[in-house]
Amino acid sequence: MNKNYYAVIMAGGIGSRFWPVSTAEYPKQFHDMLGSGDTLIQKTFNRLHKFIPKENILVLTNESYNDLVLEQLPMLTQDQVVLEPAMRNTAPCILYAALKIKKENPNAVMIVAPSDHWIEDEDAFEDNVKQCFTKCESEDVLCTLGIKPTFPNTGFGYIEYNKNADLEIKKVNQFREKPDYNTAKEFISQGNFLWNAGIFMWSVKTIVDAFKTFQPKQYELFNSGMDDYNTPREKDFIAKNYALAENISIDYAILEHSKSIFVLPATFDWNDLGTWGSLYDKLDKNKAENAVVGAKLLDRNSNGNIVRTAKDKVVVLDSLDNYIVVDKEDVLLICPKDKEQDIKIILNEVKEKFGK
Repeated sequence: MNKNYYAVIMAGGIGSRFWPVSTAEYPKQFHDMLGSGDTLIQKTFNRLHKFIPKENILVLTNESYNDLVLEQLPMLTQDQVVLEPAMRNTAPCILYAALKIKKENPNAVMIVAPSDHWIEDEDAFEDNVKQCFTKCESEDVLCTLGIKPTFPNTGFGYIEYNKNADLEIKKVNQFREKPDYNTAKEFISQGNFLWNAGIFMWSVKTIVDAFKTFQPKQYELFNSGMDDYNTPREKDFIAKNYALAENISIDYAILEHSKSIFVLPATFDWNDLGTWGSLYDKLDKNKAENAVVGAKLLDRNSNGNIVRTAKDKVVVLDSLDNYIVVDKEDVLLICPKDKEQDIKIILNEVKEKFGK
């Protein structure tokens, strides 16, 4: 394996649209959402470890998930779990991780990847990442993987690339916010738009220099701890300084400003597993198009449902179509699939009425 290859797994999110399975105490990346035997973070780690040395894989997460990470990824050392003492969005934690890696290996190239995505063809994923790594090793560029749109999705940001250049890795014109339906249709008809999967690759030198140029205050704050990184003093430095960082995403901090961003249209199937509906799309279905995780299902005149319960719990559905049915200890959720975006709102109403 290439000793200059590093990975940073982003594992700090709560995944509230997957409530009641995903909670603030135990978010979706630590669950076996697909019923495959591995949790999402375990699948992500194994996918990256195929071509990145395990000692070069860091997990960025909230302090409260430290024990969960080490329990599910026991091959990691505590030093590989990079803890955020405060919620400050993606830019500060990526800079922090990049500086840690740079101190250890100034020749490193790194991938930043979410912990909760579904990727079918892992060999194609490896090929795509290595292709970008090669470009990042020889040029001062920031790379990302874009997903070829299959329908006008309004839940993703889009990447517009230069379609005039006949290159495999394409120059990015701009990142576009989540569009409305008609705008999304227009994007797809133009033929040079990709879904933004939030998977990035760059050399540590290039990303650190980008922060130095576009976010000098962030850079100065975190660079002042360079002597402490990867030593016992690091924890104290981060405890005192992390909360001083601006709350800003990597998109707004760096990607909107840089003129050296390239995108490779991914050659693998991808799903961000952001909602119960997206999970339904990836699960096997029975003859009635019902998807089941955990349960033993008797379906009577019931079609298009997703059912998730404890293992081997018997569930009977009679005359129910296109619903989410999730049974978890002290919560039962029964919700139409077309209302899945309301689950965040429902969760807030539950908290107001019954407490956390």
